[in-house]
Amino acid sequence: MGARTVVLLRHGRTEWNVAERLQGQTDVALDDVGRWQADESARALVRTHRATRIVASDLGRAMETAAAYARMVGLDVVPDARLRERAFGEWEGLTGAQIAEGWPERHTAWRRGDDETGLPPGGETRAEVAERVRGAIEEHAAGLERDDTLVVVSHGAAITLAITAMLGQEPGWRGVVGLTNAHWSQLTRAPLGSQPSWRVVAHNVGAAYAPAAWHAGPDTGAEQESDTAGMSAG
Repeated sequence: MGARTVVLLRHGRTEWNVAERLQGQTDVALDDVGRWQADESARALVRTHRATRIVASDLGRAMETAAAYARMVGLDVVPDARLRERAFGEWEGLTGAQIAEGWPERHTAWRRGDDETGLPPGGETRAEVAERVRGAIEEHAAGLERDDTLVVVSHGAAITLAITAMLGQEPGWRGVVGLTNAHWSQLTRAPLGSQPSWRVVAHNVGAAYAPAAWHAGPDTGAEQESDTAGMSAG
């Protein structure tokens, strides 16, 4: 039947996250705050979930985030290119303002979720990403036992679209808020024959820091509130 529990973890912060540049499949490394977030997230996640298998996008920011957790549970990280972020083609590295200036009509369509007229030049559709990432998650989960836990480390849009697909929704559905850096979502497999086949148990959970402290990083004087807590993506 496969693993009943799947945890989807977003990578820690990068310089492009701070600059609000579209990363896509450009291999941007974690910044200092992102590495701290990865470590803090790993400490929080290990208290509630001990993975049987850890798989991650092969992009550096995801692999480094996965490695922080893997060290705590004594496992290796399995890289899988299917877990990469959505490819945004010519828009990668640009800010929203730059995209709006260069492709005003296409940017407007993209913002409203129109994949037909709002597709980034050279990029992937939401449907393509949803199927790619969902397929990888399902395949890795199927190779485990029912009581096992699969931890998947990926990217913001990729995770949102995968969850949407696993809940049986169309790619344009916007019922799932994006994850904060180094936060996770937990899904559980539904009873046999139930639809959808997966259910969300918890979403956007992370180490219990106030949002401002989490984004600012260590040495801010902020105290951690508790072991784990859900946080808004903001």
